[in-house]
Amino acid sequence: MTPRTSRGLHLATVLAALLGVVGTSAACTPLLQQQHAARPGSSHTEPYMRTQLFFGTGRHNGAPPITEEQFMDFLDTYITPRFPAGLTLQEGHGQWRDKTGSINSERSYELILLYPRETARARDADIEYIRKRYTEMYDLESVGRVDEEVQADF
Repeated sequence: MTPRTSRGLHLATVLAALLGVVGTSAACTPLLQQQHAARPGSSHTEPYMRTQLFFGTGRHNGAPPITEEQFMDFLDTYITPRFPAGLTLQEGHGQWRDKTGSINSERSYELILLYPRETARARDADIEYIRKRYTEMYDLESVGRVDEEVQADF
């Protein structure tokens, strides 16, 4: 198995783990809503959603990694038009153990989006478009996603 192939397996493993986290989060949503309603918050904050997306840069079949320039073009073309009010992008370094037991790593990006909770349904379509476009464009298995309810003010 090539390092590139093992990167794809990592993304699948990360996605499976994230689905477990998101599934658990969804099951706890009524409890979280009760906690949010019961706890006093700042009079300045509003209910928001925070979505984190995890973009790997390793590719399959010997293709070169996604460059910083390619990722920034993707950000400008597909992400910023859907979230023009703002976003946070952090560069990172992901590491995982693939199914053969090998430890692999790659440069990655974490995108953080905050948006009003009442727009979550509409924003979901934008987020899923971004995830699908990135995986199709670069022949990747997944883009990880984590959602949580938060209080925010800008």
